[in-house]
Amino acid sequence: MSTINPARITKVLPDSIAAEIGFEVGDAIITINGTRPRDLIDYQFLCADEFLELEVIDTKGKTHQVEIEKDYDDDLGLEFETALFDNLIQCNNRCPFCFIDQQPPGKRSSLYYKDDDYRLSFLYGSYLTLTNLPEREWQRIEQMRLSPLYVSVHATEPDVRVRLLKNPRAAQIIEQIKWFQQRRLQIHAQIVVCPGINDGKHLEQTIRDLASFHRGDVPAVASVAVVPVGLTKFRPTEDELIPVTSEKAKEVIQQVRSLQQEFSQKTGTNCVWLADEWFLIAQIELPTEKEYADYPQIDNGVGSIRLFLKQFADAAQRLLPAKVTPRQFTWVVGNAVETAFQPILNRLNAVEGLQVNMSALSSDYWGQSISVTGLLTAHDLLLKLQGQEFGDGIILPSVMLKYGESIFLDDISIEEVARQLKTRIFTVAGVEELINTCVG
Repeated sequence: MSTINPARITKVLPDSIAAEIGFEVGDAIITINGTRPRDLIDYQFLCADEFLELEVIDTKGKTHQVEIEKDYDDDLGLEFETALFDNLIQCNNRCPFCFIDQQPPGKRSSLYYKDDDYRLSFLYGSYLTLTNLPEREWQRIEQMRLSPLYVSVHATEPDVRVRLLKNPRAAQIIEQIKWFQQRRLQIHAQIVVCPGINDGKHLEQTIRDLASFHRGDVPAVASVAVVPVGLTKFRPTEDELIPVTSEKAKEVIQQVRSLQQEFSQKTGTNCVWLADEWFLIAQIELPTEKEYADYPQIDNGVGSIRLFLKQFADAAQRLLPAKVTPRQFTWVVGNAVETAFQPILNRLNAVEGLQVNMSALSSDYWGQSISVTGLLTAHDLLLKLQGQEFGDGIILPSVMLKYGESIFLDDISIEEVARQLKTRIFTVAGVEELINTCVG
């Protein structure tokens, strides 16, 4: 059994139950109604009751008993430093395409954590392989109805999946999906396509197998995302991976679209989607908005660009004025989206007085000729933007930064980049922040 630590509080929401009682940042919850919560899931489940008795340790190490009476399901208004109060379930696979193993040494330790934790999958949509789950965790998934989970399948043929994950337990994937099906629980599946290993006939077999579970009122496989393998110059030299070329991207697009059409004709529904990167690599126009249904794999880069374009068009109608006081910015993005984002750039520059210059970069840091915005680093900005004029400053999408912090993937801060480039940097999350920063 792993050690369960007290749940340390990092934020008390104003006007909340917790604020009224007097909770403070740094306090930690030990038990709720006599039970030590293992994670945020336990905390939310235990705190749903109308009557709570909490054992709390304050910042001075003193223990208190706190009784709370509230309406059922009312939130206390607390946030914690981590979602897991016990140990992270680590990954023991050795996938050659694992991004953790494709990073340089010497960075912050959190970049090297290999999690395969179903709780993070349930809470945040991160992907797990199901190869590292003890029986008691399977039981907990069933008992607490933790669904949907997000599962890296990659291949359904046992020998191919074992080859990819380097783990004999990887062969059990079909039986595991049947387990979800029998309990009316769901997964969202991911296939990372590695040319020469799980593409071609293997990809078709995997998609057909997963699609066979997309039936009934609660389909065990709710959706499938097909994603190209991403490689960096730091990957082990002995691996067997090859990059996705434009030709391979076109081949996969044609193959998957043929299957999508077949499924739609047979069942009236589609559960398989291609990640935006395929179209960017192939330099083919993105699918239309209606082709993404309700965007079930939006966080996996499936439809995120199309949705961003739609959200921008809607927000531009409301927020963009005809004229502004003269302003000039440099908008930094990955060169993968340079063409796709041209309509946004054109619309911004149609505002009188506003000039936005797009700087679409590839990542020298990772050794990629085509890069998505989220993988650009401070190294790339300092290498490629040094000595340029930026007008009123650089507009930087927040996806480049560690969540909740102002640090790039290469451990350099925004402040340091701004200092070296001698300019202001504005981080934006979403279209409204982009527009409001541009127009002031």
